[in-house]
Amino acid sequence: MLTRRHIRVKVLQSIYAFRQGEHQDIKEQEKFLLYSISQMHELYLLLLQSMVALREHGEKHLVKSQKKFLATETEKNPSKNFVNNKLLQLLATHSDLQKTLQNKKLNYWKDDDEYIAILFNELVNQEFYKDYLQLKNPSFNQDKDFVISLYKQVIAPNEKLYEYLEDRRLTWLDDYPIVNTVLVKVLAKVNENNITSTLIPELYKNSEDRDYALELLRKVLLNDEKLMSEIDGKTPNWDKDRIAELDMIILKMGIAEFLYFPSIPVRASINEYLEISKEYSTPKSSLFINGILDKIVKEFTDNGKLNKIGRGLR
Repeated sequence: MLTRRHIRVKVLQSIYAFRQGEHQDIKEQEKFLLYSISQMHELYLLLLQSMVALREHGEKHLVKSQKKFLATETEKNPSKNFVNNKLLQLLATHSDLQKTLQNKKLNYWKDDDEYIAILFNELVNQEFYKDYLQLKNPSFNQDKDFVISLYKQVIAPNEKLYEYLEDRRLTWLDDYPIVNTVLVKVLAKVNENNITSTLIPELYKNSEDRDYALELLRKVLLNDEKLMSEIDGKTPNWDKDRIAELDMIILKMGIAEFLYFPSIPVRASINEYLEISKEYSTPKSSLFINGILDKIVKEFTDNGKLNKIGRGLR
């Protein structure tokens, strides 16, 4: 589920939180990092369930409409494409998803169903929803395309939902864009035959990624003075106190990868941190960070400090 960039972002957030805290305990920060990462998985599950809850809400709405005293012809004989959506039905009956939601007590949509009502009211006004209801016996792929549109156009951008999730768990604020991207990619890959194994990806691709997260956090926190010394003198037009806190952390993370992670190519590290800086720091940060990291790589190469294993890693 997580890419190395996602992991770098979570480490960046953890280091920033560590710097802002009064009681700086590295072991506790490691626990916070792993907890914060695990929360992404729970957010992913909860957002999947939101679509199941929407289908259930739609089914109740359909029944109520049919019972109206002055029901229109459309209300008396409504399209059932939404409530019969094959992918949504598979989500509703996915044993691992439902079991995990129950075990983790993620029954938010039953307790706070007003947010599902908000999403449904927005959905019924969408043109893609109206077009979908007109289809005759939609195929699984048509059902899936509808679900992806539902998520991308109604659920993901909804500000009320965003505020609700932020109130539930603070760590979800920064996780939301990442989880949205992962969820859409998973939905695009799902079919009737692979949904059991595909729907809920493992949080880490392998144990190496989990180890990488902890090791990167430790290397930056435990070698702060050394990493700072590598930056000193490389910013002639900047007093270090004027460098944005996030930019300083990103620089230290990049240098830590140069020095302590021999299997990660230099260019991969630089590119990843430039992209992270564009999203999380100031508009000019990426140019500043690129210039400093390039200087440091050249210096490390010249004095033999850049120890990378394998071909093409420099």
